[in-house]
Amino acid sequence: QVQLVESGGGLVQAGGSLRLSCADSARTFSRYAMGWFRQAPGKEREFIAFITWNGGSTNYLDSVKGRFTISRDNDKNTVYLQMNSPNPEDTAVYYCAADRRNWDLTTWGRGYGLDYWGKGTLVTVSS
Repeated sequence: QVQLVESGGGLVQAGGSLRLSCADSARTFSRYAMGWFRQAPGKEREFIAFITWNGGSTNYLDSVKGRFTISRDNDKNTVYLQMNSPNPEDTAVYYCAADRRNWDLTTWGRGYGLDYWGKGTLVTVSS
């Protein structure tokens, strides 16, 4: 059973950096594609980043391209989101998700029907 636990959230100044982690204790972690989503207060959840099971391919929300980087370490059963130069608009609860399916606009792009979700970690970016 996949259980995802996010960590690394907190308060960061605009222009700084922060790294989120999402760990899973399941031995099958390497079989899953992974992604990050976020939900800001009063807004719908949105896709942020995606990575294939082997890290060979990634996708990003346009507004985070060049600032955020998704990566994974299958030996540590962990996926990361490196956030560089965040701005106050990046303030949100960040969630990781896992699914056996590869990139698809409906599942990953909109976060519909993904197999597993973490409980989220709050990131607050101060101006």
